[in-house]
Amino acid sequence: MLIRVNIPENTTVPLRAAVAALPAYVPGARVAPGSGAWKLSSNENPCPPLESVREVIARAAGEVNRYPDMFATELIGRIAEHVRLEPANVVVGTGSVAVLGHVLNAVVEPGDEVVYAWRSFEAYPIYAAVAGATSVTVPVTADGRHDLPAMAAAITPRTKVVLVCTPNNPTGPAVRADELAAFLAAVPREVLVVVDEAYLEFVRDPEVPDGVALLAGHPNVVVLRTFSKAYGLAGLRVGYALARQDLATAIRATSTPFGVSGIAQQAALASLEPAAQSELMERVDALVAERTRVTEALRDQGWNLPEAQGNFVWFALGDATVDRAAEAAAAGILVRPFAGDGFRVSIGEQEANDAFLKLAASWRR
Repeated sequence: MLIRVNIPENTTVPLRAAVAALPAYVPGARVAPGSGAWKLSSNENPCPPLESVREVIARAAGEVNRYPDMFATELIGRIAEHVRLEPANVVVGTGSVAVLGHVLNAVVEPGDEVVYAWRSFEAYPIYAAVAGATSVTVPVTADGRHDLPAMAAAITPRTKVVLVCTPNNPTGPAVRADELAAFLAAVPREVLVVVDEAYLEFVRDPEVPDGVALLAGHPNVVVLRTFSKAYGLAGLRVGYALARQDLATAIRATSTPFGVSGIAQQAALASLEPAAQSELMERVDALVAERTRVTEALRDQGWNLPEAQGNFVWFALGDATVDRAAEAAAAGILVRPFAGDGFRVSIGEQEANDAFLKLAASWRR
């Protein structure tokens, strides 16, 4: 039986202006049951979890009547060991995107500015607005790269945070060590620089910086990483921040209590076991090789693509974006369109990639 609530039309609970104006986060399209479509819209790892990880998940599922360790003590300790930092420098959360929200809530006051490249990760304007900040966007270059000199020039006395997504989602290039060093030298020490490395494991550019090493020389840097992409745990939501101790303490204070489930903690721990690490990185290498095969084939077809350092490829199609994405969907291939800019295609199973290559070739005729 439905309960009907009759509310006078002139009675409403006012929303925060920033919340009412939020852009909607648009997730990658999902495959309809039985459709047989390929899902290349969400940058997921196409490989299922490792058998050793699945076994741990199954055991942990038997304890979901209990609260998880609120502080994820064991997982934080293992991550710290993995990145060669102290546990006090690590904060975990429900994916790196949630940790980003905690970072902003820890440092941003209403009216502060958050600077980031655009187009970049679409959660950035949402989380900046929720924190009460004003977004300041700087266009990426024609080849999809961060324009770091322009981003430095966009910093004002009101700027509190700068977000650097490397590799950049959705365009693909990674920031190089020399350009990031010059950028950090130009950023005032009181401005926080968040280096978002969600796709770190897929990077093969030898000139990229070591995010952890940045922390030693730059106390105003926070590094974000995740288990969602290379580790194949997107459905369990585990990400983390690396920061100096006082910043980490503040980020932890804004985090959702018991946010990372016990199953997620155990799965991440199992993924950091040496044998699992070796197997997972073999999978990453295979995905990178497939990325190379796909991008080379696309360039042979005549496509002008930015450098792909994540597990995806970017097509700057401008006004043709929505129509091409619809054509892909009609062909059974789901991509991630960004109207007016382009679409992103994840590297998936070989069969899915081959299907997309065939479609892309038809567009060049």
